[in-house]
Amino acid sequence: MDTVYIGIDPTAGRRPMDYTILDGDLKLVTRGLGKLDKVLEVARQYPAAVVAVDAPQSPNTGLMATAARRKNYGLPANTTTWADYKVGEYELRQRGIRLYNTPGEAEAAPKWMQLGFELYESLKADGFQIYRPRADAPRQVLEVHPHASYTVLLGHVPMRKDSLEGRLQRQLLLFQEGVDLPDPMDAFEEITRHHLLEGTLTLPGLLTHDELDALVSAYTAYLAVRHPERITAVGDPDEGQIVVPVAPENFKEVYR
Repeated sequence: MDTVYIGIDPTAGRRPMDYTILDGDLKLVTRGLGKLDKVLEVARQYPAAVVAVDAPQSPNTGLMATAARRKNYGLPANTTTWADYKVGEYELRQRGIRLYNTPGEAEAAPKWMQLGFELYESLKADGFQIYRPRADAPRQVLEVHPHASYTVLLGHVPMRKDSLEGRLQRQLLLFQEGVDLPDPMDAFEEITRHHLLEGTLTLPGLLTHDELDALVSAYTAYLAVRHPERITAVGDPDEGQIVVPVAPENFKEVYR
């Protein structure tokens, strides 16, 4: 069976989720938008699929509040600094990669996180197993963080994802990684004095930041299975690890 690699970007409120599916040659199978039921229906179509979700797997289990863990990281035992973070979230933040912190109670989490919890539980009920490097399960699910993925692939913190230059940077990176998508440099052909003055500037082929987040999630899933030597699972396996697309030996101490 040919495995597909699915990236899902959960959202809050009424906005649908972006999803992207790549095949083993990094060709785009499809991408789209949908509520939870539709996205699950899409994933269920594939007997062999690796799903990367841009959301934590479960609430915080409190590992960063334990005396042993705090001693291991050189944190004061008599304070609660970093206690509200998962181990993986703490480790990424220490490297200069900013991200959310996951509460200990599902009800206290923002809506998009709660949607992520539900997504993981539904996928596991459908037979998807939590990703482990070099496991041979045909259906797997892993936790990713697009900002972290772009940071380690670039080797530095990227530009803001909602800016034009940030979108161009992210799409160019994925294009150079071999992902099947338009060359974002072609968009510059549309940037003319006339288009700018008339307010008619369009940038065909340039993806939105939500589409790019889903795409790098799918690409991270691809690397996790096809090139496990190029990924690092950050955090504690019992609490939920975040998979980032960088070999352990190339994982920088700090990203600036």
